[in-house]
Amino acid sequence: MAVTVVNRDNFEEKVLKSQKPVLLDFWAVWCGPCKMLSPIVDEIGEEHPEIVVGKVNVDEEPELADRFGVTAIPMLVLVKEGKVAKTVVGYRPKEQAVAELLG
Repeated sequence: MAVTVVNRDNFEEKVLKSQKPVLLDFWAVWCGPCKMLSPIVDEIGEEHPEIVVGKVNVDEEPELADRFGVTAIPMLVLVKEGKVAKTVVGYRPKEQAVAELLG
């Protein structure tokens, strides 16, 4: 499944109204650990069709970062039925990220 760029214009439709859980990756271009985590998030999206994966650039979408209380990146947030279900801050190997978020 393709990864969706989430912004303030499509947030309600892509995240709040999603029929599936949504895994949000909060990241920034300048963030080294974010660059390491990005392909892992892509793989999770491909391997887990039961979820939707979205990426939020915190520099371009500071309102969304504030809404989710992002104080450090990378930060992964699992949203179910419009509410935060789980949050993981920092780089994780894929197996650990999947276990913590989807396990």
